[in-house]
Amino acid sequence: MYESFYGFREKPFSLLPDSGFLYLSDKHRMALTLLEYGVMNQAGFTVISGDIGTGKTTLIRQLLNKLDPQLKVGLISNTHQSFGDLMQWIALAFDLPHQDRGKVQLYQDFMDFIIQEYAQGRRTVLIVDEAQNMSAETLEELRMLSNVNADKDQVLQVILVGQRELRDTLRRPDLIQFAQRVGVDYHLEPLDEAETCGYIRHRCKIAGGDADLFSEQACKLIHQHSAGVPRLINLLCDTTLVYGYAEQREHIDVALVEDVARDKRTSGLFPVQQETPDFAETLSHTNSTQPVPLKPGMKGSKLRIAIAAESELLRIYLSRLLSRFGIEVVDSLPLSAHELHALSPDRIDVLLVELDDNLDHLDEALYEVLENWKRPVLFNDSLATEASLSQPNRMEYGRKLSEKLFSMVPHAPQSVA
Repeated sequence: MYESFYGFREKPFSLLPDSGFLYLSDKHRMALTLLEYGVMNQAGFTVISGDIGTGKTTLIRQLLNKLDPQLKVGLISNTHQSFGDLMQWIALAFDLPHQDRGKVQLYQDFMDFIIQEYAQGRRTVLIVDEAQNMSAETLEELRMLSNVNADKDQVLQVILVGQRELRDTLRRPDLIQFAQRVGVDYHLEPLDEAETCGYIRHRCKIAGGDADLFSEQACKLIHQHSAGVPRLINLLCDTTLVYGYAEQREHIDVALVEDVARDKRTSGLFPVQQETPDFAETLSHTNSTQPVPLKPGMKGSKLRIAIAAESELLRIYLSRLLSRFGIEVVDSLPLSAHELHALSPDRIDVLLVELDDNLDHLDEALYEVLENWKRPVLFNDSLATEASLSQPNRMEYGRKLSEKLFSMVPHAPQSVA
């Protein structure tokens, strides 16, 4: 959506792990170095842990790209609570026969496999991602597999990557023998403020865009809302770029980031990392001439609305615009009976519905929901709205629309002029 507008070759803040975008902060550089050290120095067990979204899987992808072709590597990434039989997963990771084979046969096949690889001068490395889902019994089974190692060489090496719970499991008294075999371990912490700013610039540059697209203050605010967790940084930055594109912003400033963070918190799906400072004072010192929305507790109160429209971009743009006129967009949803059924009328004062000229795709169920809606409904022409929003005087359009919305609710406070 926004890639060409900002000059990107690809999305810079995808939520999917991509080693091509790896930002080697001091923490990530250390973790990668220890992973490589563990492999090169034949550590029996290497353990890398970190909280959700800190970049562990991306590090594994980078490691796989750099490993010696003489190493035979198997990757298990689909661990879960009902993990099932370990030997079947190991056989699958190394492309060994696993169907219709008992546990003893799978074990013997794997032993024969790694000994054969060793005879040909290749070591076997098993990597288990999301290892925190493995039970203590499964981890103990892994330890027993490592007994194949003898003399000076490690025939089988195991790398475990997982969340903080993995370390808690390994501290159990019944896993003391396992813990004693861990040659390398490291816990990956989130990025600090300076690293977060570097991370954002790095990904913008790698994607082919302007490294300084996000202002310094915007980067710092993203760090505060994300607590330096890379996955949350990506989520905030990606959404902010959508908002920025909707408003044709050439640069991303602190006000735009704060709006995105507020909307994310309102949705309830974005984890609250920590309390952030009130940026009203910050906004008052910017050069923006746009009105700032009222806050709860100030004179007057916000009008609560929901926006139903086919276009996600239109919903985002309207939400941003109306928030500057004392209106709180409680929900933004596609125009469908199913979505409206899930919306509680008691949470809103007015439902804003954007309709285009083509009404043939609207079903009877939607008509029925709208006809029986318990709160005021304002029907708008979405094509006319899009045309108005593309004009330089769109703030005037926002003022008129907000006045119309306020007028539909008896005793509603006045909109922000």
